[in-house]
Amino acid sequence: MTRKPTDTDTAVAEGQPYRKGVGIMLVNDRNLVFVGRRADTPGEAWQMPQGGIDRGETPREAALRELEEEVGTDKAEILAESQDWLAYDLPPAVRAEAWGGRYRGQKQKWFLCRFLGTDADIDLERHHDREFTAWRWVEPTSLPRFIVAFKRELYEAVLREFSTYLH
Repeated sequence: MTRKPTDTDTAVAEGQPYRKGVGIMLVNDRNLVFVGRRADTPGEAWQMPQGGIDRGETPREAALRELEEEVGTDKAEILAESQDWLAYDLPPAVRAEAWGGRYRGQKQKWFLCRFLGTDADIDLERHHDREFTAWRWVEPTSLPRFIVAFKRELYEAVLREFSTYLH
């Protein structure tokens, strides 16, 4: 059962920090975008690779590490980086469970990466903590309809930021 956020929920969220992370828009030679179906969410929960920044790691280093961990490949080059940090808030019910309830959401630096390999170079099972159970290439404009509602505005901002590279 879902419930509407209360003023108390909003006040708690506003006092909480954002978890710093990165996101990767991986595009192939046809300018299609990689999305993976989340392993920890039932149903059709698709997203681009993303994750936290480890201590002592730059956002750029984190993006390349996350790409290797989640997609199972290092065959990519960074084409662009978002100018600003982009944030999303978790819904109250998710916030209580994610990251031990310590964060209100994530503030992410996004990277546009060109995939340099072939589909055979993608290996979701390379790491024991699988993020995705399936993957596919999609048209960039279709991304917002694949993502959970609370990340939709973030995905639209990423699309606007990298739009000149996607034509």
